[in-house]
Amino acid sequence: MDSILQYEFFRNALYGVTIISIAAAVIGTYIVTRRLVAISGGITHACFGGLGLGYFLGVSPVLTAAVFAIGSSVGVEWLSRNQRMREDSAIAVIWALGMAVGIIFVFLTPGYVPELNVFLFGNVLTISNGDLWAFAVFTAVLLLFVGVFYKQILAYSFDRDFASVMHVPVRFIGYAMTVLVAVCIVLTIRLVGIMLLMSMLALPQIIAETFCKRYPTLMAGSVVVSLFCCVGGLFLSACINVPCSALIVVIMVAAYIIASLVRSFRSSRINR
Repeated sequence: MDSILQYEFFRNALYGVTIISIAAAVIGTYIVTRRLVAISGGITHACFGGLGLGYFLGVSPVLTAAVFAIGSSVGVEWLSRNQRMREDSAIAVIWALGMAVGIIFVFLTPGYVPELNVFLFGNVLTISNGDLWAFAVFTAVLLLFVGVFYKQILAYSFDRDFASVMHVPVRFIGYAMTVLVAVCIVLTIRLVGIMLLMSMLALPQIIAETFCKRYPTLMAGSVVVSLFCCVGGLFLSACINVPCSALIVVIMVAAYIIASLVRSFRSSRINR
């Protein structure tokens, strides 16, 4: 264990996994509660358009992906509110457009795009000190925002119409949380990749939901599950030499199966 921790890239990966798993758990609780799991997939795939544009223009693909993510998330919110389009339909439009634009720009980019696999499949060992600062600042802003507007977010998550009647600033909360979701997705792309990001934003909540029913306990349980699975997956991947992002998802699925079996066993004992 000590021999692994002596490497700076592994320590950066450990710090990065710890910070971003907390942020993903908080954001994921909001997504699962509002039944918007698909929006994470839509924004994630819309980011591909930003990545392709970044490579084509020769600028930072993370920056252009952030622009695409925020633009697509705000676009989904705007379409669902002002154009009377269902959110799942708006997500489908953004999803398809982002992937199409990304494919076109990657095709037009001269030569081979070597870092594309990192964004598609993830590689936590590439996390730099700059990434850690970005993760830390975002997580601090996220926790501060959730702490200040906790009651409003709670009301908006469960019933937007009721929250509006109670004079909750639903438009502000909706757009703000949508932007935070988009930024979280951009920062997490390098951690688990486009293909596996949805698991980070849904599986911890699904696992915690087997035992937790209230919003605050669900959020706290999601943080614990996310930390355990992500940190455990990082160390285990270093021991057996397999991709960390894929192993984290496998561990989360295994944890969900175990949690479901435990809940079924407890329910059967209570029924007896």
